[in-house]
Amino acid sequence: MQSICVIGGNRYFGKLLVQRLRAAGHQVTVINRGSTVPPDGVEHLVVDRDDEASLSAALASRTFDVVVDQVCYTPVQAAITARAFQGRTRRYLMTSTIEVYDPSTAALPSVPLGTPVPEETVDPATWRVSTDLPWHHDAYLEAHYAEGKRQAEAAFTQRGGFAFAAVRSAHVLGGGAQEFTGRLAHYVERISQGRPLAVHPSVLPTVFIHYAELADLLHWAATDTDFTGPLNACSDGLLDVRDLSAVIAGRTGREPVYRVAAPGEAASPFSFDRHYAMSNARAKDLGFTFSRTADWLPGAVAEALAVSATPAR
Repeated sequence: MQSICVIGGNRYFGKLLVQRLRAAGHQVTVINRGSTVPPDGVEHLVVDRDDEASLSAALASRTFDVVVDQVCYTPVQAAITARAFQGRTRRYLMTSTIEVYDPSTAALPSVPLGTPVPEETVDPATWRVSTDLPWHHDAYLEAHYAEGKRQAEAAFTQRGGFAFAAVRSAHVLGGGAQEFTGRLAHYVERISQGRPLAVHPSVLPTVFIHYAELADLLHWAATDTDFTGPLNACSDGLLDVRDLSAVIAGRTGREPVYRVAAPGEAASPFSFDRHYAMSNARAKDLGFTFSRTADWLPGAVAEALAVSATPAR
């Protein structure tokens, strides 16, 4: 049994992670602002993780084997929690994102098309940290989401004072009503209703992961291994928006309708005109076995279709 603290963990794969940690017999503490109560048997600390004094007071004399941070988006948040957990944990695991590799948001090494990027493409040990930027402004944070995650990883790596690892998640799908991003629902609704999908003239593939598989990987990363540094998390197999739409079409019997996005118009989610795929070789080398996206995607689509067919109350 290990003592594990989860910051966030109140929805989607984070909620599932907490359930699985508890079911495996670990001593689990959840930190959030109180919007959701964790399962029975899980300690709940209601505190704003951005308030350093309150966070330190809430932690009191507690210590943990591992901290799993589900909701760190900026280097300022990373700096606060790094100080708060100094001497209170031996290892810190942050949920990061494929967005750190978005070449439209930073000057990154060029990668040949069709070559999934490895973790060293973005090195948190050398990435510049700028805590004086307006990270507390919602509009700035939304526009700089990828950079916020890069700098959060870098802040922990360079200043953490404990073993640190970052799980860079692919685009997460599945879970039906739990899937709060609405991205899969975007496709299900438009294809079901015969509405056009705005896409780039030439679309490139990306990678995905099922929410339950991501919870499994985070559970494994927190309890079964001691790796440090970034780790890519994605199911096997590349898909583009037309592949995704074909699975939905097979379930609905409606053929997708596409139109080219106008200049300056946002294309549909997962329509990329730039390189957007990760390599999961490191995780496999460390012992994790991934599923194939093609195997679980039809079930995820069926769940989304069931939600869309449920009458609103």
